[in-house]
Formats: sequence, C-alpha cells, structure tokens
Amino acid sequence: MTRAPRLDPASLDEAQRAVYDAVTGGPRAQGPALFRLVDDDGALEGPFNAFLLQPGVGMALQELGAAVRYRTTFSDRAREIAILVVAVHRESDFEWYAHEAVGRHAGLTDAELQALREHDYEVFTAEAERVVARATHQLLEAGDLDDDAFAQATDVLGLPQVFELLTLVGYYDTLALQLRVLRVAAPPH
Repeated sequence: MTRAPRLDPASLDEAQRAVYDAVTGGPRAQGPALFRLVDDDGALEGPFNAFLLQPGVGMALQELGAAVRYRTTFSDRAREIAILVVAVHRESDFEWYAHEAVGRHAGLTDAELQALREHDYEVFTAEAERVVARATHQLLEAGDLDDDAFAQATDVLGLPQVFELLTLVGYYDTLALQLRVLRVAAPPH
C-alpha cells in the first residue's frame, strides 16, 4: 500500500501543475508510450506523483531525469542497462517495469534482461555495455569504483561519460529509494 496518495490533477496548485505538465508534456511523453506516465484518472504514476509533494525539488528531479535520460552520450541500450542494474540491485519493481519496456525497445533481448537479473554482465558483446553494467554494479555495491574499475571505465567510456554514468546511477538510485520508502509499486500491466 502506497504511503503517498495519488494527487488528483484537478487539485494541483500552480507549482504542482508545472511539474505535472513538465512530466506529461516533456520528452518522456514523446514517441511510443512504453510505460504509463499517468493512471486512468490522469494521476502521475511511479516516482512522478511524489515529485508533486514538493514541487521545487520535484521539478529539479524531473529536469535531471530528462537530462540523464535524453541528453547523455550513452547509447539507448547502455543507458537502459545501467538503469536496470539499479532496478535489480534496489529491487525496484517500478524501475524494472518501466525500463524493461524501454530496454526492450532499445533492443535488449530476453536473454540479456534475464542476465541482468542474475548479475551476468558477460552476456553483453559490446565492451562499453559490459563496462557500464560492471561499473554500475560496483557503484551500488561499494559506493565507489576501485582504481581498476575506474581505469577501465575511463579507458573505454572516457571521463565525461563516466561522469554521466555517476549522475545517472545516482539519479535512479534516488528514485529507487523514494519508490521503496513511499511503497510505490509498478502498475498492473
């Protein structure tokens, strides 16, 4: 049972409405609808409903999420691999629900998705994808990259993309924490 009631779109104040409109009218809402942003009554799904609780922070999170999802140099596959590693590590049903669909759209196979659930990153033939998965896993397990992992990540990805990965992992880890504490489940699908 959720600890954060769904906020009715008709009852939102101006600041909340700005966050709502940014989520529902921004890049997440463009293209194919791979997961639900709103429920049947128009209330925001997943972490986005919680963004409305404190719109100043919610807007900043919404903007950061749009940046790490749509304005990094990662391939769609590599980005989704990192997000799904976070979802598995944090046992975040909503993150898995949403990003399994996005990952499939980006070309992740059933075998690759299963391998992510089992922490088997050798399934990825592209070196950059293996490095993203391994580095994300180590960041979540240790809260750091050891010297070897950092050297490998910077050699394969470059320091600017390592910075993007650190930000992406931090953002989705934050969402996973919020989803867990607020008891937000994946919608029925």
